[in-house]
Parts: sequence; C-alpha cells; structure tokens
Amino acid sequence: MQANTPVRSMPISAWAYPLLALAFYFVAAAYGFATPFVPGLGNGAIAVLMIVVLFGAIFAAVYHAEVIAHVTGEPYGTLVLTAAVTVIEVALIASIMISDPAGSPELARDTVYAVVMVVCTGLAGACILGGSLRFREQRYVSTGASAYLAVLIVLATLTLVLPNYTQSASGPSYSSEQLAFVAVMTLLLYAAFLYIQTVRHREYFVVLAEDDAEHPSPIGGRRLAASIVLLLVALAAVVLLSKTFANVVEYGRQAIDAPPAVTGLVVALLVLMPEGISAYQSARRDELQKAINLALGSSLATIGLTFPAVSVLSLVLHKPLVLGLDPGETVLMTLTLVVSLLTLASGRTNVLYGFIHLVIFGTFVFMTFMP
Repeated sequence: MQANTPVRSMPISAWAYPLLALAFYFVAAAYGFATPFVPGLGNGAIAVLMIVVLFGAIFAAVYHAEVIAHVTGEPYGTLVLTAAVTVIEVALIASIMISDPAGSPELARDTVYAVVMVVCTGLAGACILGGSLRFREQRYVSTGASAYLAVLIVLATLTLVLPNYTQSASGPSYSSEQLAFVAVMTLLLYAAFLYIQTVRHREYFVVLAEDDAEHPSPIGGRRLAASIVLLLVALAAVVLLSKTFANVVEYGRQAIDAPPAVTGLVVALLVLMPEGISAYQSARRDELQKAINLALGSSLATIGLTFPAVSVLSLVLHKPLVLGLDPGETVLMTLTLVVSLLTLASGRTNVLYGFIHLVIFGTFVFMTFMP
C-alpha cells in the first residue's frame, strides 16, 4: 500500500487558492456579481474566473484533508472531511431557507436525495470502476459496508419515504411532532453508528497496512495546524461561492429550459466534490476501504446531521418542509440501495459492479433533466 498523504513542503496552490476564493467572494458580494446573474462579456469572464478559483479551492481542500487524515489515521481521517462538508452543507441550506420568502420547502429533500444518489451511484461507481481497472479486483471489509448501508436504508426511509404515508399532515410532510421525533431518531442512530465506527468495532472500517507498506515521515504540529485552518477556509470559500455559482447555473438552466432540480443537482455535485475527489484517489491507490468510508459516510452524515439541523430550523422559523419523494424517485432510490447491498456484500469488487452503479447514476441524471 502506497503512502497516500503529501508530506513534502506545502505547495503554493494549497494556501493560495483558498485565500483567493475567499477574497473573490467578498469582492463579488460587494459589487453584487451574479445576484442575479446578468449575461454579458464582462460578467462571463468573471464567471469563468470564479469557476477556476472555485475548483482550485476544492482541490486545496482535498490536499489538506489528506494531510489531516495522515495524522489521525482511519477511520478518523475520513470523518474530518465528512464533518466539515456537512457543516457547510447545513449552512448553505439554512441560508437559502432563511433568505427565501417561500422557505424553499423542497430544498432539504432535493439535497438529501441528490447526495444519496450521487454518492451511492456516481461516486461509488467511479471508485469501483477506477480501482478495478487498475487493480482488477479490490478488497474491503464487507461488515463495515453492510453497517453503512443498513443505517442508510433506515435513515433514507424515515426521511424521504415515510412522509408520503403519514396522516397527521397533508401532503408529503411530517407534522411538527413527527418531524421532531424523526429528527431525534435520526440523530441518535447516526450517533450510535459513529460509536461503532470509531470505538466499539473500529476494525470494521479499517484495512490493516501490509508489512511492506511505505511509511511516510511524520507531519509537524505547525503543518497540521496550518492544514486545519486552510481546510476550513477552503471549505468555507467553496460554500460561499456555491451560492454565487448557483445563480450562474440557474441562469444557464433557465436558458436551456431545464427543470428546477438541475440547479440543486449541480450545487450538490459541487459541495460533494472534495469528498468525491479524495475517495476516487483512494480507490486508485488500492485503498477502497477509505473510499467507501468517504462515500457512504457522506450519505449518512447528510441525513444523520443535515436533516435534524434543518428540522430544527423549520420548527423554529415555522418554515414548511416537503420531504416525501415522488414515485419515480422512490423507485430509483430503492433500486440504488438494493444494488448497493448486492455489490458491496462480498468484500471484493470488479469492473461489472462499477458499471452497474454508473448506469443507475446516468439514469438518475437523465431523469433529473427529463422527469
């Protein structure tokens, strides 16, 4: 197993892009760029520059997360990036809910659904296919993958399916009492999973290094502190620019007459990109266990942490939440979870499993554009 964490001197891009992205946001906000986006040569050039800076900040976030993971080890290392992205995801949803007079009642549902589908089909498929093409067959701890999926099935059903079949509230929603109860249950289940992952059965989520593994040199305290600060700066910049980026995407969506869900999908892809890149790189280094921890862990965190936080916000601000999925979306999510159970149950992967997940992902994207 190869060393997976950069231990040489920090590259300039690792600190320059997060600071540039943050500065770009404040300058753009001061001049009112893309609120809303107005087409034109000048604004088009600024939009291109924003995308370059934004993606630079994303890659910088991946770099610093790898540095932190090198120090903390698994599975704690993967939890660092998952927790940071989840906090920012909650902040993004909350800011939109507060600023939108209508409350964006479907935003939380669309975000959770998009994250589950992107992670369990697109990201999982890319990791399995990329790793299998390079190493033919990869192994991981199937017990850990089964634990991820068991919790994910329960959380997804409680938050995205059950609201369609309750009687206390009209439409695909929970009553205030039901919403509070389900929020507490999801938080408790996620907390129990974290206890299993980090304390009780940590071995389910760790692949022991082989004897001939390469041991990188240790990272100093100042380097670690710098990476922690810059990771937070990079992720904050990504989320702040995501709102501006969403306005640009929204203009493009309206220009091509695409459904409103497309904007949510694009922003979800952007927010998930740091974890996605890190997971894919891990799979290509024959570290599929770490890739699974990142991919499935982000899905669990999205429901286990984001849903309770948004529920509290909804109850406090009296903002409505539409939670139940449409029948077609329910079918796709059920298919995804069943296939994931089958493909991740054996403890080894191959190219076929990767293609299966990517076919479902392609169907999900197509149905998002053409429901």
